[in-house]
Amino acid sequence: MYAPERQQEILRLARDGGRVDVVSLAEEFQVTAETIRRDLKALDRAGLLRRVHGGAIPAGRLDFEPDLAERESTSADEKDRIAKAAVPELPAEGTLILDAGSTVARLAAAIPLEVSLTVVTHSLPIAARLADHPGIQLHLVGGRVRNRTRAAVDAWALRAYGEIRADVAFVAANGFSADQGLTTPDLAEAAVKRAAVAAARRVVLLADSAKHGQEHFARFGDMGDVDLLITDSGLSPEDAAAIERGGTEVVRA
Repeated sequence: MYAPERQQEILRLARDGGRVDVVSLAEEFQVTAETIRRDLKALDRAGLLRRVHGGAIPAGRLDFEPDLAERESTSADEKDRIAKAAVPELPAEGTLILDAGSTVARLAAAIPLEVSLTVVTHSLPIAARLADHPGIQLHLVGGRVRNRTRAAVDAWALRAYGEIRADVAFVAANGFSADQGLTTPDLAEAAVKRAAVAAARRVVLLADSAKHGQEHFARFGDMGDVDLLITDSGLSPEDAAAIERGGTEVVRA
């Protein structure tokens, strides 16, 4: 099968199923994962598909949002490296905001036992990980819980973040770039992320490089709102430099 024929079939599968993933396509067409990635890149450039973690979705579906289990398993090695690189950014004592996100959850699991911190989060999975930590005074922000992310949203959550001032916020995004800023698929979740960013003196974005250049429906900030981006080495030096020109420090773990 020639590349154009394969790409046409990939496009059909994406439109029929709502998304395609690299591993399944490689098995389907008996080609390497790298060949499929090139196909998806070509379809993305043509405006027919939009690349997402591990695959692609039909163009225009900016509201697509992977579920919690899928996010946990995607780019796992990169997320582990990012979380490890974020540990030195934790203050010895003080107040943290931990946003909902799989990489932020990995940071939560890596917080040393000897720290003495106040942690505020609207993420149920992160709260569950930290509930027994001996050095953490945990505050769980309430609100309507989105089942896709297990994160509290809406008025209660916004009100809570409007009443605090934290030393550092570790935030997540589904997409980031120097041009498009920080985006996520859900408007309610974007509002809470925006409030969390506004509630902190320093903002650290934890995002793997596959999210760079992704653009989702709800925008919640500019890259200039971020003091430090910790990502993986998949972010090119050129893209890192473009972000740093806007005033954000970049660490490629």
